[in-house]
Amino acid sequence: QVQLVESGGGLVQPGGSLRLSCTSSGFTFNYNTIGWFRQAPGKEREGVSCISYRDNITYYADSVKGRFAISRDNAKRTVYLQMNSLKPEDTAVYYCATRSFVTAVQTMCELTTKPQYWGQGTQVTVSS
Repeated sequence: QVQLVESGGGLVQPGGSLRLSCTSSGFTFNYNTIGWFRQAPGKEREGVSCISYRDNITYYADSVKGRFAISRDNAKRTVYLQMNSLKPEDTAVYYCATRSFVTAVQTMCELTTKPQYWGQGTQVTVSS
């Protein structure tokens, strides 16, 4: 049974930082591209950042470039999203998702290639 569990969300002031974690089980982690997506109230789900299963190729949405960093630890079956310089517009539920053997990470982040599995999400609220 595939499981993706997000953690690390919370309330933070503008300019602050959070690190999200996505721990996984039930699939061959080393063969899977993992992505972070978010959905704000009244908006469509959008890709934030994705990391490939091969060569750790990364992709970032323009809105988070230079502020967010994605990484993966295959031994721990975990993907991280370090979020710095947070803005109120980053407020959303953040989800991790995965699909096997995706080499073109941009396609998954742009949801052209749909992830196979999703986590339940973690709330991130940026507010003073």
